[in-house]
Amino acid sequence: MAEVKIEKWVYGGAGLGRADGQVHLVPFVMPGEEVRVDPTRSKPGLVEGRAAEFLTRSEERIAPECAYFEECGGCHYQMAPYEFQLARKVEIVREVFQRVGKFAAPETIDVLQGEPWGYRNRSQFHFQSHSLGFKKAGTDKVVDVGHCPISAPLINETLKKIRELRRGPQFPRFLKEIELFTNGEKTMVNVLETEQSRGVAKTFFEFLAREISGANDGFLEYKVGADSFRVGHRSFFQVNRFLAEAMVECALVGAEGKTALDLYAGVGLFTLPLARRFEQVAGVESDGSAVRDLQFNAERVGLGIGAHRLQSEQYLEGLKTPPDFVLADPPRTGLGKAVVKHLIRLMPPRITLVSCDPATLSRDLAALFESGYQLEHLTMVDLFPQTYHIETISRLVRCNASPSLS
Repeated sequence: MAEVKIEKWVYGGAGLGRADGQVHLVPFVMPGEEVRVDPTRSKPGLVEGRAAEFLTRSEERIAPECAYFEECGGCHYQMAPYEFQLARKVEIVREVFQRVGKFAAPETIDVLQGEPWGYRNRSQFHFQSHSLGFKKAGTDKVVDVGHCPISAPLINETLKKIRELRRGPQFPRFLKEIELFTNGEKTMVNVLETEQSRGVAKTFFEFLAREISGANDGFLEYKVGADSFRVGHRSFFQVNRFLAEAMVECALVGAEGKTALDLYAGVGLFTLPLARRFEQVAGVESDGSAVRDLQFNAERVGLGIGAHRLQSEQYLEGLKTPPDFVLADPPRTGLGKAVVKHLIRLMPPRITLVSCDPATLSRDLAALFESGYQLEHLTMVDLFPQTYHIETISRLVRCNASPSLS
């Protein structure tokens, strides 16, 4: 086992150190700590392992809030104070921009933060034998969890009720994974996986609804700012119940003109506020459930929004005139070459990217910078405290001169 001094955190949740000419990646360690590493996986130049022994510990280290931390695979940073987490995440954004995108991040990166606990409005739980909880990192073993401190209070109350109901004869034994989604008043229960592709009868949800308000509903009404959104059980919605409104406000700074385009629009979290600023707004979403919710949400408040069920690249391919403003909130895979190519062809005056992966964001930004955009402002949004996940909002403007990131 090698003795390694941890230099820094890297994207993915591990601490990085070097020993014997190799990079070591170790979870649940703090920068500056010295550990003896027990390898779990290795390849030339890289060792992944666990801290078998701490030779020195950081003065910054604190006791985790959760009894399941390090066993459950959900959180990565509970051993660090929250302000420490935020500062390191900003450093990680800078490092990824430089390493992947080959450009320097701006001197100032704003941070948008909320409550670091009880923030998740949506959580997934796995069934296994007598266990109900989260999977241990890198395994299929389910850690039995009675309470999740990053999940909303009503999620935890619902989890407790399901654990009680599970003891009864009416509860199906073939469930493998469920999802709980709450608006703070009701909790929708979605079955994500069962054994042998067995379906779940409607009577099961009716049974749950006797104890869990909203369990049998096909959608939830979720309020963000001035808008209320119907969110179907198959539709995506932002998971942080404290930051959704602030995130929308941040993303729409500088959004002005007559026409706007919202790519990967979902149920309309950004689309509806855009429609109050622009004469014409198009929302593009490939998921059928989300598009139906988007149409309903727009029509209910009388907003003239064009909802299009298409892949973003398909919609852009047919677009000849650039909109005045484009907002894009893609999945972790980022915009991708096809979407970036069309944006470069159209060259809208302003683009705002809401990204959940700094590596794919770096790739997309590099291509947009080369085409004549510059980064006007960058905000790190901590939607997922206690974890390595990083959200960013990048506001870009078209320019004639070479882009400057100062």
